Amino acid sequence: MSGAARSVRIRVPASTANLGPGFDSIGLALGLWDEYVATALDRPALEVSVTGEAAADVPTDESHLVVRTMRHTWRTLGVPAPAGLRLDACNGVPHGRGLGSSATAIVAGVVAAQALSYAAELAPGAEVPLDLEVTSHIASVLEGHPDNASASVYGGLTVSWMPDGSGLDVGEVTVTARPVLHPEVDVVVFVPEAQLATQHARSVLPTSVPLRDAAANSGRAALLVHALTAEPQHLHAATRDWLHQEPRRAAYPESMGLVDALRAEGHAAVISGAGPTVLVLTTRDRADQVVVPARRGSWDRCTPGIPGAGVSAVLAD
Repeated sequence: MSGAARSVRIRVPASTANLGPGFDSIGLALGLWDEYVATALDRPALEVSVTGEAAADVPTDESHLVVRTMRHTWRTLGVPAPAGLRLDACNGVPHGRGLGSSATAIVAGVVAAQALSYAAELAPGAEVPLDLEVTSHIASVLEGHPDNASASVYGGLTVSWMPDGSGLDVGEVTVTARPVLHPEVDVVVFVPEAQLATQHARSVLPTSVPLRDAAANSGRAALLVHALTAEPQHLHAATRDWLHQEPRRAAYPESMGLVDALRAEGHAAVISGAGPTVLVLTTRDRADQVVVPARRGSWDRCTPGIPGAGVSAVLAD
């Protein structure tokens, strides 16, 4: 890649993961977006600007997650990096809330690295062809699990798995199935002001669970995919979890209190990802009925929708 500076514009959606029993495997894209403009410079330099969510807390040097991911992707793909780089980030996804903010950044970095490699061959405004399978795999490996990354890559509902290293899985890359979401399924999201580090949320999980709990959880995970694609009336039963929410209750007591209250009203409420955001899976005709019960604190209620497509890249004018 050489010549005059060229820029690519990246847009990537937020995601929610687990959805109750689908721990580290089931993801859903959400209509909250991070946007980036990445520019290859013909001189040695790094320029990073950040606006939007958590802008004051995001680094503007080599430690920026998108920059680190771009450098990793160029090395992984064996593609030479440009002499310099400018990154303009507009963050629309809340950080530290269980809405996949790290996955959006990682996916954006993988895509930006690919897209800049094509930039010299495309006309301004052209959509950049992307290898979504490669994107999902690199992002999932960096994340350590594929649920958030795959949803941000592909959009919609995703069920993903990674090779387990035993040699028993066919193939060597992350695989994502994309069940077709029932047209009436919708989401309501309750975002608190408090943040929770994913690392801490994972640190409190048990290293083993009783067989009966594992069996119950696997049955509900199977039901969850069916409910999301065919019979949404089963969403309440399908979102029951035995693996991760209760062990984390002390880490986000207000969130679990809201989950309990909403579920008592018949809503399919779960913790979004590692929390502390609360997600309700519902249908379009019931979404307006999903509200915070009295005396349950202050929450930012939003209905972001579920985008059917994920990350995109176009050559900037």
